[in-house]
Amino acid sequence: MSILSTKRLRLVPMNDSHFDGLFAMNSDPAVMRYITGKPDTRADTQAMIERVKARWLDCGYSWWSFFELDSEQIIGAGCIQHLGRDSANPLEIGWRLRQDKWGQGYASEAAECMASFAFDTLKTDLLCAVCHPENTGSAHVMKKLGMHYKDLERWYEMEVAVYQMTGNDWANRA
Repeated sequence: MSILSTKRLRLVPMNDSHFDGLFAMNSDPAVMRYITGKPDTRADTQAMIERVKARWLDCGYSWWSFFELDSEQIIGAGCIQHLGRDSANPLEIGWRLRQDKWGQGYASEAAECMASFAFDTLKTDLLCAVCHPENTGSAHVMKKLGMHYKDLERWYEMEVAVYQMTGNDWANRA
């Protein structure tokens, strides 16, 4: 399991010891507004951690918890997983942050690191991301990463904006 680092973050594969920090973030209705539309219960967060641990074992990638280096606190989470959680689909990148960390560049910093892992380590040819059409913050991070808008599609039981980039896009980004 890969631990990744950025200037301000350490991305650690999710595990049981992350429960309190993840639950604090996932139980915030604002954080979950565009993800599930409702705050997580303790059982929801525990079930997520169990799914993620299994995917790390099966795939060698899944969700990381984002630890802020200065505080050593969990401030977010992000993933490389298959779109729709189906290995027949391309890889997807995703993230969420604690509300008090929005607008500080952490999502872009983590996304850059995870995209590098997808393209440089996993050697994927295509990386996708999805967001609720009203989630302009995530769409901004996708565009900043170099992703291009594809279309509106139905994923995760909702209509979402799909963004993508190829390995060539990644290699040729300015």
